[in-house]
Formats: sequence, structure tokens, C-alpha cells
Amino acid sequence: MEFRRTFLYFALAIIGVMLWHAWQLDYPPVHATTTETSAKATSSNEFTPEAYDQRSEPYQNTAKTPTSPQGKMIAITTDVLKARINLEGGNLVDATLPQYSVSLDDRAPVQILNPNHDALYITQSGITGNEGIVYHADQDNYSLKDNEKQLIVTLVGETKDGIAIRKTFTFARGKYDITTAMQLTNYGNTVWRGNAYNQITRRDVPVSGGYLAARFYNGGAVSTKDTPYKKLSFSDMAESDFSLDIKDGWIAMQQHYFISAWVPEKNQTLHYYSRSFGKSKNGSDDIFVLGYLSESLSLAPKATTAFTSTLYVGPEIPANLAPLAKSLDLTIDYGWLWPISKFLFWLMSKIYSYLGNWGWSIVAVTILIKIAFYGLSNKSYVSMARTRDLQPRIKALRERHGDDKQAMSKAMMELYRKEKINPLGGCLPMLIQIPVFFALYYVLIESVELRQAPFIFWIHDLSVKDPYFILPVLMGLSMFLQQKLSPPPPDPTQAKMMMMLPLIMTVFFVAFPAGLVLYWLTNNCASILQQWIVMKRHARKA
Repeated sequence: MEFRRTFLYFALAIIGVMLWHAWQLDYPPVHATTTETSAKATSSNEFTPEAYDQRSEPYQNTAKTPTSPQGKMIAITTDVLKARINLEGGNLVDATLPQYSVSLDDRAPVQILNPNHDALYITQSGITGNEGIVYHADQDNYSLKDNEKQLIVTLVGETKDGIAIRKTFTFARGKYDITTAMQLTNYGNTVWRGNAYNQITRRDVPVSGGYLAARFYNGGAVSTKDTPYKKLSFSDMAESDFSLDIKDGWIAMQQHYFISAWVPEKNQTLHYYSRSFGKSKNGSDDIFVLGYLSESLSLAPKATTAFTSTLYVGPEIPANLAPLAKSLDLTIDYGWLWPISKFLFWLMSKIYSYLGNWGWSIVAVTILIKIAFYGLSNKSYVSMARTRDLQPRIKALRERHGDDKQAMSKAMMELYRKEKINPLGGCLPMLIQIPVFFALYYVLIESVELRQAPFIFWIHDLSVKDPYFILPVLMGLSMFLQQKLSPPPPDPTQAKMMMMLPLIMTVFFVAFPAGLVLYWLTNNCASILQQWIVMKRHARKA
């Protein structure tokens, strides 16, 4: 029994350390922005093309575009997107999501793309060596009507050497992915040679707002043959440029819950690259370009060619990302237990489609997990009940051997062997919960579907902590009640430690998402019910 208790302490200690470690990773300390960095953020001369170290790559001019768009804008409105395209360059430079608010207190829509210099974040497409093309559109405002399924925006422009460019953006109802096509026609007298490109230009804006604003990954990502989802953090791109030929890849810029991504047509080998503009060692407040470049194009006079891609600007929803490109849904980073996390989210989604409440979905999933492990848990509780019956004999052994711990341990192991009791049996329910607990933790903090998802009464957002700490307190009380049903440790020191355990775990859980505490509370209540039934049955048999 003493060995089992010691093992249980060790398991709980591991849970606490792992929780704290995970929390520290997700909530890193935020450093104040220095005066020098602030001044750098407002200086538009810091990232001029002249400051760029010229390279020999054919896309050197493409990378020289970290400046705020200043041309005329046209507006696009669909049921899920409000966007603006800058006619100088023909790029989508502004995008907000009307269906997602900044917070429960701030109902302004989430903005992903931003043309402002201090928070520069835009998408770009074009051909090398031809910056500054001014495009023309038929309208200043495009809006998806109620009876329409798609909205097509067409831009036309021409380079100085006679290359006519026709850009087409196709927006669809209910979709955040935009089909983009760029058609090139050579009206010149000589063969044109160049490359087409798509890229995302973004400033690494210093994070402010405390832990909640800085807990998740902000940065770039690319898909390679060897690494389907490879993070390219701002500090990585500041340290060295990325340069690699990749078949069937994609690029993305991520923030918590939301993403922008360029996905080329399938079965293409393109050159993927990154560039950084600034002097910061870790990339803070610098401007970064992440993109891909087509193979060299050769366009004879009167000839035409096209370059098609998909641009996604919206929430990280698996059902939206998975069909666009292989491994794009991995940007929803569920951590090292992602197979369990994906299964839990799938199961919760199915239940949510019937219940319409993510909190009750968590409760239902918890009960289903308890049912799945009912047999194993039942054996553990039977073992605990039988161990409880042995308490008088264990007390007698302790009195007989006194302070001789070695003899006491040997005598107890012999007693367990004769009674055919597994001293670790009671620890199994706790060990089973560990991987499920951490998998659910990442589901709650990474799934945009659970963002601002209400439960009941005072719980208005399952992805953040309980504002009144009611769930953590109830969870601690449930742990205390569960202890009362379990055999008490014969050692007084261990008994005191066990009495402190619910309080310690309550303190741990105070800052964790309400949905996670709800899972643990439901699991404890289900365990208490099952353990009470097992104890009653065992008492009747005895």
C-alpha cells in the first residue's frame, strides 16, 4: 500500500510539472518594447529597397517589397470576409472576419491582413522585375449578393515591356479560400522571360497585452517533403534565409486561431524562400517575406500563360484547411499527442452537432472515455476495496516492525502476494487520464471552434479560465471526496500529504481553461460514482 501511494504521489507530481511546463511554453514572459525598437517601428526609411543586400537569385526584386501599400483600394464584401485590394500591385492587403470578434468585450471583427506600416501584413503576387504596376477594376466596391454563390473580381494591368496581366480573385459563399489566377499575355515584340511569385509580407509586431496575448505561435510555416509542417519562426528567418525547391508545398503565416496561406496548384516544383528586413537579432519588429517562385517562364510574342493558386485567409478550421493541401491542417498544433487530440476533437464535434453546446460535448466525451475504460477502472477500484479491508492487518504489521522500513516493505509485499492484490492497481485510473488530459488541453487552446464558446451560467468562454474560480473549487472538492472513498495511507506523513493534494491541484487548475477543469471535474464525479458502487458491492460480498 505504501509503495502504491508513493507511486501515486510521483504520478501526480509528474502531472503538475508537465502542466506547469506546458503553461510556461504557452504563456512565455512578455518583454517590454524598448525605445529603440519603438522608434524603428515608426520609421518608413528602415526597409527601403536600397537597404536590401542585392542577391543573385532571379527573385531579388520580388523580395524588395516591404513597404506599406499606398495606392487606390477597392472593397470586397462576402458573408465571411471583408477585404480590400490595392490597385497598385493588385494585391489583397486588408482582411477582416465579421464572424469572429476580437473578444467578448471587444466586438470588433478580427483583422488578419493589415496595410498599415506599423502592423504590416499583406499578401502579394506578380511577376519578377515588374513592381509598381497599377491595375484597373470595373468597380470600387464588390459585394456578394444573397442569391449569388461566388464573387469574381478581375484586375487588368500592363508592364512597361508589353506584358498584359489579368488577375482574377474568386470568392465563394461561406469560404475563406480565394482562388487566384494570373494570366500573362505578351504583346511585345521580343520573348519575355521571368518568374511568377506569390508571397506574404509581414512585420513581427512586438507582443503586448500580457500572457494571454503572447502564449501561442506567431510566425511562418512551410511544408517540405521531409517535414510536412515546418515552423519558420521570425527569429529563424532573421538568422538565415530559407531557400529550397519543394514539390506540392505551401507557405503560411500563423497567429493564434487564424492563418493566411498560399497554396499552389498540385504537382508543381517551386522555389520557396524567405527574406528579412531589419537589424534585430531575434526578428522583433522586422519585416519578413515568405513566398514561392515559379520555374523560369519563357513567353513568346502573342503567347499566353497562366499561374493559379489558392489564397486562404481565415480561421484554422480542419475541415477548411485539409482539402486545400496535404498537411495544411497540421498548422492547428495539437502537440506531440496530436493523434489523440484529433480524435477527441472529432468526437466532440460529432456530439456538438447534436447538443449544440461545447461544454456538454466535453461532459459527454468524458463519460464516453470512462465507459471505454470501465473494465480497467473497475479492476482498480476492486483492488482498492480489497486493500481497504487489509488496513487492520497493515496496521498490525507496522506495529510489529516499528521503524524497520525494509522489513515492513517486505512484509507488505508478501501480504499483497498472498491476497493477490496489485499494489499499483489503484494508480491505473490516474495514469489513463494523463494522455487524455494533455490531448484535451491542446484541443481547448488550439481549436478556434472553442474560442469564446459558452457553457452555462457564468462560463462564457471555455477556452479561458473560470472568471469566478467555481469549477476549480468544485474540482478540488471532488478530489477530496474521492480520497475519502480510497484506503487511507497508514503513514501519518503520507496521510497529511494526501489531504493537501486537492488544495494543490485546485491552485494548479485556477489558471487553466474552464473546459479542461470541466473535463477533470466530470471525470472525478464519474469516478466517485463508480468507486462508490464498487465499494458497496464489495462490502455486501464481504
